[in-house]
Amino acid sequence: MTDLSLRQLILDELEFEPSINAANIGVAVNDGVATLTGHVATYAEKIAVETAVRRVKGVRGIAQEMEVRYPRSNRTSDEDIAKRALNLLSWDVLVPKDSVQVKVQDGLITLTGTVEWQFQKKAAGDAVHRLDSIKGIFNQIAVKPHASSADVKNRIEDALKRNAEVESEGIRVKVDGDKVILEGKVRAWYERQVAESAAWSAPGVNVVDDRLGVA
Repeated sequence: MTDLSLRQLILDELEFEPSINAANIGVAVNDGVATLTGHVATYAEKIAVETAVRRVKGVRGIAQEMEVRYPRSNRTSDEDIAKRALNLLSWDVLVPKDSVQVKVQDGLITLTGTVEWQFQKKAAGDAVHRLDSIKGIFNQIAVKPHASSADVKNRIEDALKRNAEVESEGIRVKVDGDKVILEGKVRAWYERQVAESAAWSAPGVNVVDDRLGVA
């Protein structure tokens, strides 16, 4: 597939997705890597754009350069954003009580704290990403290790073997403390996501270094 054809497929997918206003979004493609420029109305829409692009077959990578531009009349103070974020976190049953701290500066949310599982860290980020007037989220929550490196490696490899969507033979898994390194080749971009999800699902994983190439 040529870069020009892939660019058109991406534009078609953005137009098709009802949660996205594609009028102010620019797309350039070079060797399968899509660069997204322009601006959107909310941070949630920015995430929706990236998710839609990842769905397109042939995309090998994404460079995200879009801005979030809120109308001045819709802007919310950092203090109010922080209060709303704390409320959302307290209501989410997947986020351990009092485990996450929130800092807001110029519309950017930083989440810190410690949890035991990656899904809890992800749940905290998901809980606040639809807030109005935010420009971005830095999820710096740490995942507390509570399993041996060998156990983590075995769990990830077993999870990959069970998954029908990925060819596990082409993936090598290395574990260094709370860091997982994925190496090798996969057939498509979505297989990288499957492999990453398997790595994140292991207990105590705090960093996933995805070095997988798309064949």
